[in-house]
Amino acid sequence: MLLQENVPLAPLTTFRLGGPARFFVEAKSVEEVQQAVAFARSKNLPLFILGGGSNLLVADRGWPGLVLKVSISGIDRRSGEIDGKAVFGVGAGESWDRFVSQAVFAQCAGVECLSGIPGSVGGTPVQNVGAYGQEVSETIESVEVLDLRDVQVRELCREACGFAYRSSIFNTTERGRFVILSVAYALRPGGDPHIAYADLKRYFEGRETQRTLAETRVAIRDTRARKGMLIVAGDPDSLSAGSFFKNPVVSPQQHEGLSKRAAAQGLTLPSYPALERSKKISAAWLVEHSGFARGYGIGRVGISSKHALAIVNRGGASAAEVLALKDQIQQRVAEIWAIHLEPEPVMVGF
Repeated sequence: MLLQENVPLAPLTTFRLGGPARFFVEAKSVEEVQQAVAFARSKNLPLFILGGGSNLLVADRGWPGLVLKVSISGIDRRSGEIDGKAVFGVGAGESWDRFVSQAVFAQCAGVECLSGIPGSVGGTPVQNVGAYGQEVSETIESVEVLDLRDVQVRELCREACGFAYRSSIFNTTERGRFVILSVAYALRPGGDPHIAYADLKRYFEGRETQRTLAETRVAIRDTRARKGMLIVAGDPDSLSAGSFFKNPVVSPQQHEGLSKRAAAQGLTLPSYPALERSKKISAAWLVEHSGFARGYGIGRVGISSKHALAIVNRGGASAAEVLALKDQIQQRVAEIWAIHLEPEPVMVGF
């Protein structure tokens, strides 16, 4: 285990901002993770687990304890199948998009619509990552974790993870209890791609032949790139944490009230089915119709020129400036639409 001190965290995040870690360990094995946890406990240090840094906002003062970056790698297609599905065991430190690429190459369906999402595999169960009609909870078979209560390695089945929209036990009831070591995904060999969202249907409009997984992956990455949701070197809109706010899930009564507010302004509220008897509202639409157009900016922070849901670092921004813009957006949306937008990124050191 290599222990480092005062390591800058900004370069390890897609936002490219935030202060340093007092102590830092990059663990490439389960044993190194256990050693790092033991060190933090011996020094009574607060512990933060870092993955790919793509859904993260680090405070300007940094982190006063130990940052443990889990870099366990490996993508292993296990022998045999479970209920006709191929199972892939993937290290928590693997690039998520690399795994999706390999799954698509192996002609296994289930994660193709999650192409281009930055970050590491270990972060996907935490927020039940989803996009374009797919969520990782639909394919996760189990999650291998280090339980910090007794420092034992355990395997949690899908049901034990408590998955819901953008949530799990890892970021709700059991936040801070587990370190994710690896994830097992069950995918459909030879399965058809999932073409449900309007963006994808438009992309393939006029096509009479069956779309392939590979073509769907290209379509998703192209669509994400147009919206500034693909990490591209040199693109100023890439310095973000992706979607900064979750799409609100509202009751039928709330939806009716929102629709009336929209109609009073001559607008039509876009919404999508969510849970039973619930509707999911586009957070991007709420932001744009609260006075925050794409490209809006205040000094060194702003909103992506391609997507209203991404707050971007325009260069040299501070975490405090990001929070100020976040607060401004939340306040305005609440005033106009009576909806509280919930931030999606993990906030560290505040």
